[in-house]
Amino acid sequence: MADSSNVSSCYANTSTPYIYAPAVGKVYYSATFTTLGLISNLIAFIVLIKSCKETRNQSRSFFLIFLGGLVVTDFMGLLVTGSFVISFYVTHVDWSKSDPTCHFCNFMGMSMVFYGLCPLLLGATMAIERFIGINLPFVRSSRVSKKRTVSMVLMVWFIAGSISMLPILGFGSYHIQTPGSWCFINITSKRGDWTFALLFSLVGLISIATSFFLNTVSVVTLIKLCCGAERRQRRRDHEVEMMVQLILIMTIATVCWCPLLIYILKSALNPSTSDGNLLFFIRIATWNQILDPWIYILITVSKLRSSLSQQPWPGLDIR
Repeated sequence: MADSSNVSSCYANTSTPYIYAPAVGKVYYSATFTTLGLISNLIAFIVLIKSCKETRNQSRSFFLIFLGGLVVTDFMGLLVTGSFVISFYVTHVDWSKSDPTCHFCNFMGMSMVFYGLCPLLLGATMAIERFIGINLPFVRSSRVSKKRTVSMVLMVWFIAGSISMLPILGFGSYHIQTPGSWCFINITSKRGDWTFALLFSLVGLISIATSFFLNTVSVVTLIKLCCGAERRQRRRDHEVEMMVQLILIMTIATVCWCPLLIYILKSALNPSTSDGNLLFFIRIATWNQILDPWIYILITVSKLRSSLSQQPWPGLDIR
């Protein structure tokens, strides 16, 4: 455990401005952003529960467990971090005075890292699961169960949580960030700080690269199987639907997270080049938590419309 002098350094040598004048506009933006994300993930969670009850396909039920873990993660991430930011703009609290021991700052920094890495790690795990399910179906059917799928989600949470706790144990540190409403990784020339920042960015980038490679191979395999027997059409439809969702999840994660991860990577390798755009990239990354749930919602609505359009009208006999 880091000593007290190290822990209290989250406010040391900071030039973070506490600007109260524009706080009204910022609290409305933060509140609207957080509320939209929470509602979107709540709707998506309800949709996933309904889909899980209706599905009879084993592969799809396992896939829905991963999606459920992703929705829960995004919901809690917005709830925890959004509460901190909104409370700052409402109360104008000076964290260096109200939290001199850095407990809240460290907790928010841990939350930012945990809820940031989880979607990326879950995306890579889902890509691995789909890769095995499509390319090695016999291996998957003999080794994967609902219990093991839940264990994989819990393992992802454990790994992300372990990484987020490293600064509390003295490896790296969290620091208050402009405009004083949030805490995140402290990127300095200190060995522990830049190494932890490098670890965070590499884990995220490797997760995205893994998802991209495995999803590409899975899509190519599906294309080759598209001329299979008619009795396998229903199974292929499920596989295609899951891959479409996974590709969209990967695309959104890549667009939202790569700018931040590359920025942190460059700053970690050369801290003197940091240009103060961290908040901008964080906001882009946070959109991932809002856009993700709409993938499940829109695809479910699309399936419902397709199902209704294929059903004949009552009393209408077309010969």
